[in-house]
Amino acid sequence: MKQFSLCLMVLTALLLGQAAQAQLLLPGPTQVVPPPSPPPPPKLEVPKMPRIDAQPSYNYRPLPRNSFGDRFSKCLEDAAGAGLGPAHRGTYALRCAN
Repeated sequence: MKQFSLCLMVLTALLLGQAAQAQLLLPGPTQVVPPPSPPPPPKLEVPKMPRIDAQPSYNYRPLPRNSFGDRFSKCLEDAAGAGLGPAHRGTYALRCAN
């Protein structure tokens, strides 16, 4: 009886072992990733040198002026910052904005 149960266990292990072995998945072939391409060479530029005999360029355009409302608001803020009272702020702002 002992040999029969031993034989039965071996036979069962062989049958179940084949089923378990069939489920074993082996890793596929390794995919070799190519190395990255080398970075482009640095772009060398010669700095622009000023010419000694070149005429200087001047900007003759006047600076843009703020609108009257913007100037008036700024003058009111300046008057309040200087500590002027409400009656004197308007007079100061009119003279300042023009």
